[in-house]
Amino acid sequence: MSKEQTYYVPDGTYWPIIGSIGISILFVGFANQMHGVSWGTPAMLLGFAIVVFMLFGWLGQVVNESVNGVYNQQVDRSFRWGMSWFIFSEVMFFAAFFGALLYARQLSVPWLNGEGNNIFTPDLWNAFSASWQQMAFFAPGTELQSGSVMSFPAIPAGGIANATPADVVDPWGLPALNTLLLLLSGVTLTFAHHALRANHRQQIIGWLLATIALGAAFLGFQVMEYGHAYSEGLKLTSGIYGSTFYMLTGFHGFHVTIGVIMLTVILYRVQKGHFSADNHFGFEGVAWYWHFVDVVWLGLFIFVYWL
Repeated sequence: MSKEQTYYVPDGTYWPIIGSIGISILFVGFANQMHGVSWGTPAMLLGFAIVVFMLFGWLGQVVNESVNGVYNQQVDRSFRWGMSWFIFSEVMFFAAFFGALLYARQLSVPWLNGEGNNIFTPDLWNAFSASWQQMAFFAPGTELQSGSVMSFPAIPAGGIANATPADVVDPWGLPALNTLLLLLSGVTLTFAHHALRANHRQQIIGWLLATIALGAAFLGFQVMEYGHAYSEGLKLTSGIYGSTFYMLTGFHGFHVTIGVIMLTVILYRVQKGHFSADNHFGFEGVAWYWHFVDVVWLGLFIFVYWL
């Protein structure tokens, strides 16, 4: 790291312009693909390819500058503040979806029962009761597809309207296993960090490989869980629980995927000798992100699967 303590101003770069073009094409293509326009999908894929190209080029430039000792302590502090604010924005992102779940469970149900607005509450259906277990799904007998009514083999005799989320997706099956995997991955990543501080290169590589393997296993089990849930009828259209379930777990799975990619890049950089005991923020930033993903999953397990 450079010992120069003057304020660092990076050289001009064209990568932000390329990224802006790629993101614009990506979202325009996605919007048109959703409306059935023939060129929507190719445009979306082109935009995605441009964004990936931008990420490789821009981040590669940052890595080269770091390895060549261009950055100073002021830049290191800037990176740390930037990563901190990024994780804070991610906290707010998931807080919004947890808030939607809380709103549906704790506020919508009593309001639909007439609390505070008795005059305006319509008659919903004969068997309606003010409970989250019933409001989480469609009313009894709702047809989801032509001639077929949603059914779950594990649902109590009272039917889907009397089921809890735990009756649909057993929290002590794959969700509990995935919780264990993510908690273990946080431990292995912490061991890798300690090994990095001690300059034990082989131990760093071993613990990072273990962390990546645990993250990949988590994603594999989540795919299995989604396949089972869909086969049993739990879909995005399956009432409030279905939409919040896939929104929260799906976005979390996306974050785990990004985290595994980031850890793989860090593993490559460790093998290339890019980090030292006193200069390794690239490693620390990814570790912060991964621990954040772990904490979010604990909230998901408790509020989406268990309660």
